[in-house]
Amino acid sequence: MKQLLCLALLAGLAGCAGSLPPGAVPVENFNLDRYLGDWYEIARLDHSFERGLSRATANYSINKDGSVRVVNRGYQEDKKKWKEAVGKAKFVGDQSVGRLKVSFFGPFYGGYNIIDLDEAYSRVLICSNSTKYLWILAREPRLPDEVLTQLVEKARALNFPVDELIYVDQSPVPEPPAR
Repeated sequence: MKQLLCLALLAGLAGCAGSLPPGAVPVENFNLDRYLGDWYEIARLDHSFERGLSRATANYSINKDGSVRVVNRGYQEDKKKWKEAVGKAKFVGDQSVGRLKVSFFGPFYGGYNIIDLDEAYSRVLICSNSTKYLWILAREPRLPDEVLTQLVEKARALNFPVDELIYVDQSPVPEPPAR
């Protein structure tokens, strides 16, 4: 009975990686090679694994097995140190669709759905499997106000709680005082 319950739980968690919030549609004609590299986190909805982090970034590269290596990094101001998480992402279906699943914890995957991406691959709107998770990333540490407003309004139209967005401090980390 215990094994059956564990299998049901794992099947349920695996299903979470494949779902999308109502109305959210992953981008088509996605090109992973253009997406790889460094991104700055501009805004996010709060969640435990990034709570309190500033200067958050993401780097995407290809693993030897063809999956995507994900390195998320952020600065913990209260501890004056960097925190890093390394994960793996895989496509859910066709690789020309911006719909992946990502794992930082072994076999447990969550949705990584690219729901808005400009032609230049300079800014992106990403959600998970529910409206509890949302990120706005850009190639530069800041976005023009009109672009940021456009992305926030798109998220609002999809019922994300955008009034709860955390706008990430991307200013340089102060140097320690000289001794």
